[in-house]
Amino acid sequence: MRFAEINIFGVYVAPISIMMLAAWVVVIGLRRVAGRYGLLRHVWHPALFIGAVYVVVLCSIVLGVGH
Repeated sequence: MRFAEINIFGVYVAPISIMMLAAWVVVIGLRRVAGRYGLLRHVWHPALFIGAVYVVVLCSIVLGVGH
């Protein structure tokens, strides 16, 4: 699949920026669920863990769209 620019109200946006926004929304939801059930207490460095989860979610979205 070819990644082409997306036209949003006359502004051409790179598709990776839309994917990054989608991944950010997913990670916020996952972080709230993890916070509610206390799962982040078992992680050594929560901020680093959330960053790694963001990268995994973003890579999954990019690979899913590209496939």
